Amino acid sequence: MAGKGSNSVQLRHYNERVVLDAVRRFGQASKAEIARFAHLTPPAVAAIVEALVAGGYLVENGKRFGGKGQPSAMYGLASSGAYSIGFHIGRRAMDAILIDFAGQTCAFETHDYDHPDPESIRRLGGGAIGRFRTQLGSDESSRLIGIGISAPYFIGGWDEELGFPGDVQLAWRSFDLKAHFSDTHNLPVMIENDASAAAVAELVYGLGKKFSDFLHISLSTFVGGGLVVDGTLQTGPNGNTAAFGPFPVTHSTLSSVPKPTGKFEVLLHRASIYTLVHHLRTNGIDIKRVRDLDPMPAAARTLVSEWQDDCADALAQAIIGSISVIDVEAIVIDGLLPAPLLMETVARVRQCFSEMVPPGLIAPTIAAGALGARGSALGASILPLYLMFGPDTGVLMKKGNDKKPLLIGS
Repeated sequence: MAGKGSNSVQLRHYNERVVLDAVRRFGQASKAEIARFAHLTPPAVAAIVEALVAGGYLVENGKRFGGKGQPSAMYGLASSGAYSIGFHIGRRAMDAILIDFAGQTCAFETHDYDHPDPESIRRLGGGAIGRFRTQLGSDESSRLIGIGISAPYFIGGWDEELGFPGDVQLAWRSFDLKAHFSDTHNLPVMIENDASAAAVAELVYGLGKKFSDFLHISLSTFVGGGLVVDGTLQTGPNGNTAAFGPFPVTHSTLSSVPKPTGKFEVLLHRASIYTLVHHLRTNGIDIKRVRDLDPMPAAARTLVSEWQDDCADALAQAIIGSISVIDVEAIVIDGLLPAPLLMETVARVRQCFSEMVPPGLIAPTIAAGALGARGSALGASILPLYLMFGPDTGVLMKKGNDKKPLLIGS
């Protein structure tokens, strides 16, 4: 194709990406199914599929019987086609994940810390990359295509709530996260907000297979969110679409939450994991991480239930406000809560929503997410794959322009 001009080459590359996207969405597909999805002729698809098989990106997974005519050969993504690393730099821990071309997890690590200072991130991230390369070996490492990083905006901030040392914020202001990992490890690096990355993971590997329009709410150290419309993550001109944390809600009923001086409370102070942990510690239950609630200590049950009620009430208010502006099929709630607690909390959100939703709004499905605490790291690892193999650089994220808050500093 190269001899026929650059436009032909570009079209061929684009069509290859569309074919890969079709197989990724279906899990496995026949040439006829790919042709219908991609709006390409069967001969064109046949040629592209054969080339992608030869290149190690697709693999034939047997034949499907039962239809008219000859059995259909089924194609799936070749797991060794490429590899990607994802980091989630959280306020209390860093997760590192290695995924293959089919999206399967090859390795996963989590590292706790009291606060995320740049030196710790350099050390922990470099160590994880080294171990992942060793696991892959020299041949497979050549197919490592990039690093995705998810982290909260203003990662060094909120020192009052979390008790971070004052110099952490200053250190992040002078640390170029993207340049460090790109220069040190000679790989392309992409960075996205942690809640947006979790929404990307849900879109590609979770309930996004069922819903193309949804709000994703992450119950993390601080609550955050992502908006998916028509199968595309919307981030907005400043990267703040569906941020959720500043959403105004009524005052908390928890004894551990100080009364605000203004007319409203913000959702961040009612539906965040730090609020739950603070409520428990204020009342004599000494835990450091929310995973310490699995299994649930008997003494913590009542206090956790109090937070769940308060959180669900606030989330229902935020959901009603949101769907008054944007019409979506579903609200997906996920994050750091252990699975049993998440399911209970989502059920309470549904109940609160049903009790307060005003006439004139069509209720969306309110569901628990499918990915849990690994969502943000998984979403980060997806970014390099879509950069290199997605049919469109905007297939996952729709931005108004390049203005966006700095990831570091405040």
